[in-house]
Formats: sequence, structure tokens, C-alpha cells
Amino acid sequence: MREFRLSLFMIILFSTCILCYAEGELSITGKLDKGSIPNARLDLVAENFVAPIEFVSATDGTGRMFIVDQIGMIEIMMANGTVLDEPFLDVRDRIVDLSPAYDERGLLGLAFHPDFEQNGRLFVLYSAPLRAGAPANWSCTNYISEFAVSKDNPNKANMSSEKILLQIDKPQMNHNGGTIAFGPDGFLYAPLGDGGGAGDTGIGHQQDGNGQNTSVLLGKILRMDVNSKSPGAEYGIPPDNPFGNEKGFRPEIFAYGLRNPYRISFDSGGNHSLFAADAGQDLWEEVDIVKKGGNYGWNIKEGTHCFDPENRMVSPPNCSAVGAVGELLLDPIIEYGHDFGTVVIGGYVYRGKQLPNFEGSYIFGDWSKDGKEGDGSLLIAEPSDEGKMWNWKEIWITNRPNGRIGSFIRSFGQDDNGEIYILTSDVSGPSGTTGKVYKIIPAK
Repeated sequence: MREFRLSLFMIILFSTCILCYAEGELSITGKLDKGSIPNARLDLVAENFVAPIEFVSATDGTGRMFIVDQIGMIEIMMANGTVLDEPFLDVRDRIVDLSPAYDERGLLGLAFHPDFEQNGRLFVLYSAPLRAGAPANWSCTNYISEFAVSKDNPNKANMSSEKILLQIDKPQMNHNGGTIAFGPDGFLYAPLGDGGGAGDTGIGHQQDGNGQNTSVLLGKILRMDVNSKSPGAEYGIPPDNPFGNEKGFRPEIFAYGLRNPYRISFDSGGNHSLFAADAGQDLWEEVDIVKKGGNYGWNIKEGTHCFDPENRMVSPPNCSAVGAVGELLLDPIIEYGHDFGTVVIGGYVYRGKQLPNFEGSYIFGDWSKDGKEGDGSLLIAEPSDEGKMWNWKEIWITNRPNGRIGSFIRSFGQDDNGEIYILTSDVSGPSGTTGKVYKIIPAK
């Protein structure tokens, strides 16, 4: 989510200096709402994972939920709440060696084909060792791969069926993106970070930053047609992709100007908007509603604020309002500063039945208050008028000490009924067995 400096050990975690911020620079357009405090409880539904990072339904009518563990395994929780002993998919022998203290690589995303019940196709994003021909001093190669479910066992993937759709070489360990998801249009969306490091500068970063450079895939959200093939590729380009025929643009690009869109989700109701939580650098965190062809500003801007890669701790008063080809930079719908938290963790728009007061609101979180220990914040944001920032609140957790989660927030999940789950662990790295999955339920 952001750079890792071993010399400062885990105090830094996701930021160059998570306690450093420009005093007085809190956003006046989207801020913490200190009005009535929403309440909820957390109900433990599964535990003993290492680093749970996705909680996904196959929407095949079975009620199964698939738990993605960063270390390279996908496990199944059956409709009765039982977690099967044998993993559904295991790519531990195909991913890079992970640092147990802290790592942003690993098995990061899972998406089931919209017709999974009939065709058994599923897709994953994971970090593999550098492929042949990649720059030798880079970190890893991220794969977007397709697998098929076993013909003999619906609870097992066929591990010999892997088909690599796309390989993305990455210069640094951090900023890999994560969630992959099928949109309501049936196309596969894949968020990719800017390559890592800090400020979108250094080895493997273009002169104008990868986020703004349209000839590279890093710092983008891609849209791919997995039901067709383009010449020389294992996937097709949707005919209405915004830059499919424009010189200097990779045709896979759906949106760009992103730092690390670690978690994305589509609203299962409303107008099915695409939400992307884009982890910030040192000062600001943001959530965007992503539009086709949109440029979200990185590294010209961090949130709604100007950004200077040479002086990351101060938001400059002025910067360009447009990107490299003259397009207007788009602002987020949610923003907060590092006086509140450290890394935004994207969630879902609530469309369930158990929490009617949350209907239509975006449930999300922050990794940890200061990054030194597990102290994540559960948050909710209410829709605002078009063009205006959404105000947000903390959710008071009535069955937790001090109303807080008391752990690192890693991710969120959503079941077939629109109910939302929160994925946590007590340690920052992919180690131990403290990973848990909780369901957000009404407060008593």
C-alpha cells in the first residue's frame, strides 16, 4: 500500500512517515462527520488465517464464500459456516517468497466468471518471481491468470489448468493493487499500483510518473474481455474501452492517475458505480468513483491536493489541473488526512437487509490509526450531491473495547445477500494465524 523502510521497521508500515502531516490542511469539502454515531457489532464467522485479503462469493447458488489468504491459498467456507480442511486453490509454490514482517505481494485477488456456475472459470491476481526477460533488479511479475474448477470436485480448482492472461513486471515490492472484479458489463477489471517506492519516482518509473504515463499499465485500472482474444494476447479489448484506438495509450486502460487502488468494488445496486480506494503517500487518503477514461491525478495530486514528488510532506498551493493530454483531473468523493489514519481500505456500498440504516452508504475502513499496532477504524460514508464530497463517520463497534476493531483492517467482503464482512489480523505481515473474518451485524 505504500513504501516499506526496514530501517524504520514497522513504525512506518504503509507510509514514509505516517505521523507527519501538514498541520491545518484537513479537507473542508469532505470531512469527519461528528454528528450521531452509527453503531454495529462484529460477529466472528471464521478464523485462524494468516493474512485474509478477500471474502468472495461465486454467486453460484451454493452459498459458499471463498477466503483468499495472501500467502497463496483460497479456502472455502460452506453455507453452514464450516471451513473446509483442503484449500480450493493453492499457489504457494508459484508466488514470490514473502517477508513475514511486511509484504504487499502475494495472492491478492479472485474473481469468478459471471457464468461460473456453467463454465467453472475463475481468475486470480498474484505475485510471481520475475519472469524471464524482466529487468533483473526489479521485485516481481504480477500474473492475472485463469483457472478452471475441477470436473470431479466443485470444491477444488484444477491446478494444472492455469492460463496466464497478462504479466506485469514491477520494480518495487509495494503498490500491487489487489481486487479484481467483473463489472455489470461482464468485463474483468484489474487495478494496478504505480510500481511501488514513493512518489511514483525512481527505478521503473517514467519521467512523468507511471500513473500519468499512458504507455504503461502501472497506476491504472484495466478492463479486459476474457471471452475473446486480441492478436498476440489471451484476452480481448472491449470495443468501448476509452483509449482502444488512441496513439500512446495501452488499449486495456479504463482509468488512470492512480497510486495504489488496492481495493475496488462495484455497487450491487443503484447505478452500479465502481468504487476505488486509492492509498495515498504521506498526507492524504482517498476513495474515487471511477468513470471510463477518468484521470484521478496521481502524481500531480494526492487526493484533492497538489503533490510534489521532491517534497512529499507539504501539499503545494498550485499545480496543473489537467493531465498530459489536456484532460481534467478528477477529484475523489472521500478524503481524509494522516492526522486520522494511515491507509484507506476500500469496502462496499451496503445493499443488505440487516442494517437498513446503512442502505446505500459506503462501508470502508482505515488500516490502523498510527501503524504501530493493530488499531483499524471502521467507517461509513453517505452519498452526497453530484460533484460534492461525501461526509464520513466512524462506526462504533458495540461489542469491542472502546468501540474499535482492535486489529489491522486488511479488507472487506460481501455475500450474496449484500451483507458486509471485515477481514482483520493482529500483525502487519503475512505471518501467524491471527487472521479473522467478521460479519457486520446490528448492535443490540
